[in-house]
Amino acid sequence: MIPFVRDMSFAYGAADQVSPLIRRVVAENPGPFTYLGTGTYIVGAGEVAVIDPGPMMDDHLAAILKATEGERIVAILTTHTHIDHSPLAHPLKAVCGAPIYGRADPKTDSGFEEAGEANFRPDVEIADGARVIGPGWTLQALATPGHASNHVAYALIEENALFSGDHVMGWSTTVVSPPDGDMGDYYASLEKVRAREFTTLWPTHGPPVTEVEPFLAAYRAHRLAREAQILAALEAGPSTIKAMVPKMYAAVDPRLHPAAAHSVLAHLIHLARLGQVITDVPSAADAPSIDSTFRLNRLG
Repeated sequence: MIPFVRDMSFAYGAADQVSPLIRRVVAENPGPFTYLGTGTYIVGAGEVAVIDPGPMMDDHLAAILKATEGERIVAILTTHTHIDHSPLAHPLKAVCGAPIYGRADPKTDSGFEEAGEANFRPDVEIADGARVIGPGWTLQALATPGHASNHVAYALIEENALFSGDHVMGWSTTVVSPPDGDMGDYYASLEKVRAREFTTLWPTHGPPVTEVEPFLAAYRAHRLAREAQILAALEAGPSTIKAMVPKMYAAVDPRLHPAAAHSVLAHLIHLARLGQVITDVPSAADAPSIDSTFRLNRLG
């Protein structure tokens, strides 16, 4: 089982010093995908970076500006362009003038409620491994596609910590939703994070993960267990995602079942690439969908 961490002491709009170099301000946008809300991180002191400024909420913008009063924001970074992460980047830039780092919106529908910010463009399309440096702090970009094709996490070198965005969250598993989300990329990104041996993960939603290695191992094992469930379901004969999800996710909030269906689709696409599953798409050029019928590839 995944050792979820869900307890977090905070007040909406308040800037909490959560580590020597990190402050967190939580937006009041709780929900089934955002948990308690979007956690915007302020890194450093005097000259600071802001990570994931959050949703388009005037009160959250005011809270970020209050938290950095008397300081200079020198960099705005986005992990990806879902609407609970990036929309405040440009309004914040309009006030402080700092450049925005991140990756452009992929112009691909996420396929469910967690939509992207269409036409988002950063000032700097950040490359994997690129660094943004301020007085006493160094942020290094870590490309982590999977949840979103343009997802980037940021390592805080001085604290051996990672701002993991939605790639790894302590309170929940991460939705991987085709066509933009990709399960094969997600597995590779998990291994990339694991190899860095971070001391702490700071997700955009929820509390930090401090037991990183066992948490990541459990995260990966959970995904592999889902794949085993899918293969077991198909052992009985061809099936659809809509038939599988209510059984596989019986203990999960039904509001999350549509998102779960997209994660199952991501698993099935991955299994099809591995040759373990086949589907009824008309041709190789067509992608499987939520409504496709899947079966085991007994010749694979």
